[in-house]
Amino acid sequence: MGATGFGGDLGGYVLIANTMNNEHQIKQRRKRLVQHKFPSLMKCLCSGELVRMNEIDSLTKSNGEVRQNPDIGNIEEAESSLRESASLNYEGARALLGRYEYQKGNVEAALHVFEGIDIGAVTPKIKLSLSRTGHRSSFQSDDNQSMSVQGASLLLEAIFLKAKSLQALGRFNEAAQSCKIILDLVASSCPDGLPETSGADCKLQETLSKAVELLPQLWILADCPQEAIMAYRRALLSYWKLDTETIANIQKEFAVHLLYSGGEAAPPDLRSQLDTSFTPTNNLEEAILLLMILLRKVHLKMIKWDPSILDHLSFAISVSGQTQALASAMEEMLPGIIDRKERYLALSLCYYGDGDSSAALNLLRHLLSARSDPNNVPALLMASKLCGENPETAEEGIRYAQRALGNLDDGCYEMIGVAEYLLGVSLSQHAKLALADSDRVSRQTEAIHALERAAQLTKSRDPSIIYRLSLEHAEQRKLDVALRYAKLSLKLEGGSDLKGWILMARILSAQKRFPDAEVVVNAAIDQTGKWSQGELLRTKAKIEIAHGHLKNAVETYAQLLAIFQVQSKSVKPERKLMGSGIQNHDRHLELETWHDLARMYISFSKWPDVELCLSKSASIERHSASRWHVVGSLNEAKGYYKEALAAYTAALDIDPTHVPSMISSAVVLRHLSRPSNPVIRSFLMDALQLDRMNHTAWYNLGLFHRAKGTAAAQEAAECFQAAAFLEETAPVEPFR
Repeated sequence: MGATGFGGDLGGYVLIANTMNNEHQIKQRRKRLVQHKFPSLMKCLCSGELVRMNEIDSLTKSNGEVRQNPDIGNIEEAESSLRESASLNYEGARALLGRYEYQKGNVEAALHVFEGIDIGAVTPKIKLSLSRTGHRSSFQSDDNQSMSVQGASLLLEAIFLKAKSLQALGRFNEAAQSCKIILDLVASSCPDGLPETSGADCKLQETLSKAVELLPQLWILADCPQEAIMAYRRALLSYWKLDTETIANIQKEFAVHLLYSGGEAAPPDLRSQLDTSFTPTNNLEEAILLLMILLRKVHLKMIKWDPSILDHLSFAISVSGQTQALASAMEEMLPGIIDRKERYLALSLCYYGDGDSSAALNLLRHLLSARSDPNNVPALLMASKLCGENPETAEEGIRYAQRALGNLDDGCYEMIGVAEYLLGVSLSQHAKLALADSDRVSRQTEAIHALERAAQLTKSRDPSIIYRLSLEHAEQRKLDVALRYAKLSLKLEGGSDLKGWILMARILSAQKRFPDAEVVVNAAIDQTGKWSQGELLRTKAKIEIAHGHLKNAVETYAQLLAIFQVQSKSVKPERKLMGSGIQNHDRHLELETWHDLARMYISFSKWPDVELCLSKSASIERHSASRWHVVGSLNEAKGYYKEALAAYTAALDIDPTHVPSMISSAVVLRHLSRPSNPVIRSFLMDALQLDRMNHTAWYNLGLFHRAKGTAAAQEAAECFQAAAFLEETAPVEPFR
C-alpha cells in the first residue's frame, strides 16, 4: 500500500520536473528569439542606457487590437531604424516589447512588460512633450527632462494597451484607472486638445480617441455606474478633437446607459451654457437630449442612419409621455430614411399616445386605403382599437377587425386572439347605438362570443381580454361570472393593475357586499403609490357612503384632496414627465371629488359647505357639465326649480350626452308642468338610449307612465320592475 503510494508520488515528481524543464526550455528559446529580433531592446532593458529611435509608428498601423500574427518584417525594420537614428530609453523599450507581446495575443506577458514602466517617473516628461507639441517643429528632445513626441505617443499607447490587457484579464477597475491616466495627462497638458501638426500627433490623437471611448465602458464593466456617467460627460463636454462618428457612438452609448442602467444620475453641471439653454434634470431627459442630437445629425447627413436611434428615442419619449415630440421628430425626417408605411403607423401611435385619436385614425385610414396598404395587419388592428373606443365609429372598427382576421394565418393564434378581442370591443360599443332591444342584445351576445374566442385562443393568459370579459358580464349584470373573471384578471396581472382592483370592488358593491368591497380597495391602496391612489380613494368613499359610514367617507375625501394639494405643489421630475393625458385625468378626478362632496352636503342641507365645494371646483373648471348639474341639484334641493332647470340646460349645452342632467331635467319639469308632459318622456328616453342600465331613468319613466292613468299602467309596472332589478345590482360607480 505504501509502496504504491510512494510510486505514485514519485511519478508525480517526475512529471512536475519534466514540466518545469520544458517551461525553462521554452523561456530560453523565447529569450534567444527576442535577443535575436530585438538586440537593442534587450540591451536597453538590461542596462537602462539610451539607444537611438526614429520610426516608432512603423511597428503597427493600429493600436488596441490583439493580432495573433504580427508583421515581423515591419518590426525588424523598425528595430533596425531604432538602432541607427534616434534615442530609445528603458520605458520606450518596454513599450515596444509590450506592444509586440500584445499583438501576438500574449496578454499576460504584455501586461508584465507594461507594469515595468514607471508611469510616475515619465509623467512629467510626457506632459512637457505634449505641452510643446503646438510650439515646436522638431520632434527631437533637447534635454534629459523632455522626450520626443514619438516617445510620448509610444508611452501613451503603452498605457492604453495596458488598460486593454487588464480588461482582457477581467481586472476592469484597474483597467479604468490606467485608461484615465491618458485623459488626465492630455487634459492637463493640452486643455484645447492635441494640435494637428504631424503624423506623430495623429498617432497621439488616435490613442486619445480610443481611450476616451473605452473609459466609460470599463467603468460599466467594473460596476461603477456613477464613474461611467462622469466619464461619458467628460468625453462629450471636454475638448478632445474627436471625429464625428466617435462622438456619435459615445452619445448613443451614453443614452443607452442612461435609459437602461437602472440608476439615477445627478444632473450634469452645465454652468458654461447660456441661461436660455435646456439643462436636463434626470436620466430620461438627458437621454432624450442625446438621442435628439443624434437624430439631428442624421438629418444634416453628418452621420449614417442608425435605426436603433429611433428605437431608443421612441422608448424614452413613450416613458416620458411626450409622444407629440416624437411625432414632430419623425415628421422632420427626410424621405427615404424610414419606410413611408412605417412612418404613418408610428405617427398614428404617437398621436394616439398624445390623446389625439382623431388624427391617429385619419393617418391609419390613409394607410389602409386601396392605393396604399389595405392589408397591413398591425394598422388594421390599431384602427380597430381606435374605432372601438367610440360608439360612433364602432361599426368601422368591426370592419377593420374582420379584415385583420381575414389576413391572418390560421397558425398565428396570438394575433387572431387580439383581432377577436378588438372585434368584441367594437361590437360592445356598437350595441350602445342599437335602437331596438333585440339588436342590442344580439350585438352584446356577439361581443361576448368574440371575447370568449379570444380568451380561448390565448389560453386565458391575456389579462386585457379577461378584464374585458369581466366588464361585459358586469354591465349585463351577470355579477357572479363577472367576479370570477375579475379575480382571474387580477391573478394574471399579479395585483399590479389598478383598474382590475377597482372593477372587482365595484362588482362587490353591486352585490351589496360593501365590507368585502372595502377590503379589496384597502388591499389595492396598500400596493399602490401615493400618486395613483385617487380612483381607489374615491371608490372607497362611495362604498362608505353606500354602507352608511358617512363620517368615514368625509375623511377619505379629505385624504384624497390632500394628495391633490401635494401634487399641485410637487416639483418632482416624475410629475413633470407625466403626459398631458394623465394630468388632465388628475384634474378631472379632483373636480369630481369636490362635486361628490357637494352632493353629500346637499343631502345634509349644508348649503355653505356646498357653496365652498362649488367655488373650489370653479377654480379647476368653471364650465363643466358636472358642475352645472351640482348647481342645479342645489337649486332643486332649495325648491328653486326654474333656476335648477336653467342649470341643467347649461350642463346639456356643454355636454349633450350628460345623462344625470337629462334625468334631473325630467324631474324638475314634472314639478314645473304636468307630470305627463311629453318633453319629460323625451329626456328620459334619451338618457336610456345612452345608459340602458340606469335605474333612476327607468324609475322616473315609470312615474311618467303612471301619471298618464290606467291606460299606461302596464308600461309603468314594467318600468318600475326594471328599475327595482337594476337598483339591486347597481354599483356605487359605473363599471366602465
